Amino acid sequence: MDARLNFFGGATDSKVFKYLMSAGKAIKDSPLPAATQELVALRVSQINGCAVCIDMHTKDAGAAGESAVRLNLVAAWREATVFTEAERAALELAEQGTRVADGAGGVHDEVWAGAAKHYDEEQLTALVILVSFMNMVNRLNVITRQPAGDYEVGQFH
Repeated sequence: MDARLNFFGGATDSKVFKYLMSAGKAIKDSPLPAATQELVALRVSQINGCAVCIDMHTKDAGAAGESAVRLNLVAAWREATVFTEAERAALELAEQGTRVADGAGGVHDEVWAGAAKHYDEEQLTALVILVSFMNMVNRLNVITRQPAGDYEVGQFH
């Protein structure tokens, strides 16, 4: 499968992606726990069917020490016992924040309250930005059919 566009080929593409990569780094450097970031990025990417992001976040999380069991169970996190209450709250917020067009009514108050119980305002801000950022990147990759499988850990950091 070939990508429809090369995001790093032209002057405009390169300029925009330089800023996107900077935004991604700022999120990574936030006080939101790194494991939570990878789990959320992976779950949002699963929902959106973004293979290249699933490839990237699975590999990055594994290299950072995340277990294969937890990575494999992200898709079914509600039935899995391997996630903390804080991670479960973040995954629920990520799902509702990703499925806004599915008629779900956005992020429900009880879901927000659950996340706020585990994360402070700075971490919540990072979580909301991460969910939004991942949805944008997923759409860029899905629309342009970016191929998956060749990502190497740290390639975009």
